[in-house]
Amino acid sequence: MVSLPTGNWHYPTTMHFGVGRISELAEICHSLGIERPLIVTDPGLADLPMITDVLHSTRTAGLKSAVFSDIKPNPVGRNVTDGAAVYRDGEHDGIVAFGGGSSLDAGKAVALMAGQNRPLWDFEDVGDNWTRADARKISPIIAVPTTSGTGSEVGRAAVITNEDTCRKLIVFHPKMMPDAVVCDPVLATGLPPGITAATGMDALAHCLEAYSASEYHPMADGIAVEGIRLVRDWLTRAVDDGSDLEARSHMMSASAMGATAFQKGLGAIHALSHPVGALHDTHHGLTNAVFMPYVMQFNRSAIEERFKRLAQYLGHPKPGFSSVFDWIMELRDRFNVPHTSAELGIEESEIEEIARMAEADPSIAGNPVPAGAAEMRQILEASLAGRL
Repeated sequence: MVSLPTGNWHYPTTMHFGVGRISELAEICHSLGIERPLIVTDPGLADLPMITDVLHSTRTAGLKSAVFSDIKPNPVGRNVTDGAAVYRDGEHDGIVAFGGGSSLDAGKAVALMAGQNRPLWDFEDVGDNWTRADARKISPIIAVPTTSGTGSEVGRAAVITNEDTCRKLIVFHPKMMPDAVVCDPVLATGLPPGITAATGMDALAHCLEAYSASEYHPMADGIAVEGIRLVRDWLTRAVDDGSDLEARSHMMSASAMGATAFQKGLGAIHALSHPVGALHDTHHGLTNAVFMPYVMQFNRSAIEERFKRLAQYLGHPKPGFSSVFDWIMELRDRFNVPHTSAELGIEESEIEEIARMAEADPSIAGNPVPAGAAEMRQILEASLAGRL
């Protein structure tokens, strides 16, 4: 009989991890003083049993729960503004962000904005913009992930698209870190194979970029390396059998570990994926998977020795950069990830615009090889041609 992992974790926040833990949601709300939670989720989940069951269980426990689900797959500012209005009108006192990365990001942003009197974009993650917020009016947050990729459940930021500029912006405040997280692998069992693969590649991208990032942070490095191992050992099993609770459990861990590790930094994969997602509404994890090998090759001179250590940890018989690279290429083939960025809808005429947007993305600061618009153009051209 398989022994499934469980535990109560307090790093980076309190995590209720294990099969069946969603049954504790009402109790967790009570412990945080939440009596009127607004459940923020996406339209695809809103009518599914997992949401109706949560509504029933929380209302039975005396909570005055409601649902807001007007969220795009890549959430936009209007979604946050509308959610904050629903929150205020319903006199809610806490957020349950429930779903994939879009729902989690939107829910955290609603918690931030419900009590503020400044525009959302005033809190973009630039300099000390976060200090503009009235921290006393940021609502408590419970995060309930149903996918294993973004790790937004353990993050202090949200990625929201500004519709006016077609830019994905990172909105940040330390109090956007959820006060509690419920990681119940059962909630991910209905995820289709393609989405399981794409979100899993997102978790891998977070771990790889955090491990490669230029800052000194050995704690993040250790978390990232073990997250990569969990993806290597369990993602294919989760894709092949969505009901495999052992695989789902380990992938939920890898997802949270990636987002915990990338507090160290990200890099060019995300700097490119953010503008492409904003312009073409592509799936973030899939977009990361497309750009991953091209950025790795660009960064090779700076990460080669580090990747040798990674390959040794993963038990590769001939440890080195190439062995890690070859494994990732095999994984992309296994999951039918498009080989070129042209297959995402990108055209040559967009290269300059995307390169400039990538240069301005805060993720680029962590790239181990300094990169600006010229370097982003170089990577884009290689990805369009499929040249590695």
